[in-house]
Amino acid sequence: MWPFSAICGEGAVKVNKSVDVKKFRIRKNTEFRTVYRRGKSFSNQSLVLYIYRNGKDINRCGISVSKKVGKSVIRSRVKRLISESYRLNNEGLKIGYDLVFIARNPSNSKNYKEIESALKNLLKKAGLINNEKNNYTGH
Repeated sequence: MWPFSAICGEGAVKVNKSVDVKKFRIRKNTEFRTVYRRGKSFSNQSLVLYIYRNGKDINRCGISVSKKVGKSVIRSRVKRLISESYRLNNEGLKIGYDLVFIARNPSNSKNYKEIESALKNLLKKAGLINNEKNNYTGH
């Protein structure tokens, strides 16, 4: 029991309803290699995105940050920024893809807003963003 639950009441702890990114991660080296070999790539100055249809009803995400980007603290920061940007922007995406984000060297000096805009740009380039307004055919 958390110390503040007695003050706020038993049901005071709020749970975030967004998708838990950890459940749908790509972890195995073979899965990363499959996405690299068979997938399609899109890039901008800060990030590279590989996408591959996974045949499932979920999107899985993997993040790769090479040692060229910086030391471990910087690499971890970049991974956290990419992960959080994806978590907050994955709601309107098409389903059934494996996504691998690769951080490029310039991403080590970017802030959250710059990483988020780079990520959104790649998702738009890949055609993964579902726009209900654009899908309307008039019938």
